Amino acid sequence: MPTRVLVIGGGISGLAAAVTLREAGVDVALLEASDRLGGPVYTQRRDGFIIDAGPDSFLSSKPGGIDFARRLGVEDQIVGTAPDGGGTFIVHQSRMVPLPEGITMLVPTQFRQILESPLLNLPGKLRLLADYFIPARRSDDDEPVGAFMRRRVGQQAFENLAEPLLSGIFAGDANQLSILSTFPRLREAEQRHGGLIRAALAARRAPVRSPSGGAHTPFVSFREGLGTIVEAAARRIGEDRIHLNTAAMSLERHLDGGFSVTTADGQRFDGDAVILATPAGPTADLLEEHAPDAARLLREIPYVSSATVSMAFRERDVRERAGGRGFVVPRVEGFDLTAVTWSSRKFAGRAPEGRALLRGFVGRAGNEEPAFLPDDRVIEIVRRDLAAITGLVAEPLFARVFRWHHAMPQYHVGHRDCVAAIERAIGAVPNLVVTGAAYHGVGIPDCISNATAVARSLLTGLAAR
Repeated sequence: MPTRVLVIGGGISGLAAAVTLREAGVDVALLEASDRLGGPVYTQRRDGFIIDAGPDSFLSSKPGGIDFARRLGVEDQIVGTAPDGGGTFIVHQSRMVPLPEGITMLVPTQFRQILESPLLNLPGKLRLLADYFIPARRSDDDEPVGAFMRRRVGQQAFENLAEPLLSGIFAGDANQLSILSTFPRLREAEQRHGGLIRAALAARRAPVRSPSGGAHTPFVSFREGLGTIVEAAARRIGEDRIHLNTAAMSLERHLDGGFSVTTADGQRFDGDAVILATPAGPTADLLEEHAPDAARLLREIPYVSSATVSMAFRERDVRERAGGRGFVVPRVEGFDLTAVTWSSRKFAGRAPEGRALLRGFVGRAGNEEPAFLPDDRVIEIVRRDLAAITGLVAEPLFARVFRWHHAMPQYHVGHRDCVAAIERAIGAVPNLVVTGAAYHGVGIPDCISNATAVARSLLTGLAAR
């Protein structure tokens, strides 16, 4: 059994990998270039407000997140979305329109709702319903999400309904995102059931089961914000094993199979194995000497920049302006604002009594500029678009901007094959593995599951030496 594993990168993937190693009794040195852990998973607490700077929740239907919370002893702090928070809206012709109820596989199964919705005109509704009769494509070839959705449900349903829900997850361009790497279940649904409507009807008839084993709402968080899971992971790893402001600059492999990492400030860390949980670019830099083919492919993975703006208001100023838990904005609407979450409606306790907390998003593929503007300009953009859509013009009590520069990997067409080639190339270097959002899923549960599996696989290989 090794004496030490070096984990490079202290985001949620690096934390999950390090916790898994510690659970196995392995010593760990976790190196993080910034001054805090968690990456985009970051919670600030101010004057009774709980502000999530990056993601504010994760899917309960994917077991990785809830299982990790259970392993860390914080499962009892999980909270679901507020039952009285209202629904989700889509901006259409500069006004908020309710998302039709009964959305399954991105297609409404309650057809009366879609027939009554102004999101689609009559030809658009008929074209969406025609999915029931369109034969499935049996090819295993990859294709853009946009092409897939237009083929199944038509241009209007794609632009007004599917695109803002799909690409919002990646801050990406659905015309470039890979269906096999981002939404493989849609392709599986088409091939298994013959179409999306047929699949949605089958899902509606099937019994509902929670993989997490509990009765959770689809999206969950923690009472004190998503940062709870980062803090719990850090405690489990141990403060003495975590090295902040420690950027790995070079990776040296020893003749005995071990490694040394040299940092920007000249420190040297030795270990029997290395887990790289850094974004694709820094990972490529560290792998250049050891797996040049992997480094080249890693540099081909694009990233997108975005920003969130959290604003606090008096509840009375926003009561008539808030639309449920939030809304998403299709590209065709022409706004810089991409989405809004009413944080204090989504989860209880996010704002003090008599106050409201709102979060706006800017920056996505094709329009990243707002994420790089000064704070006052970003706030101005969010307030301008918010006023145009909701009529809200009240002055916020405070506003905080959080930027995520080059933080969201883009799974373009061919991403699955690219990742397979990267992993093959790295597999030729014993005791060295990679994990993170650049490979098998950007969501928190996906990152945790992949990092846990990678760490356990590494341990198996080390034990067999």
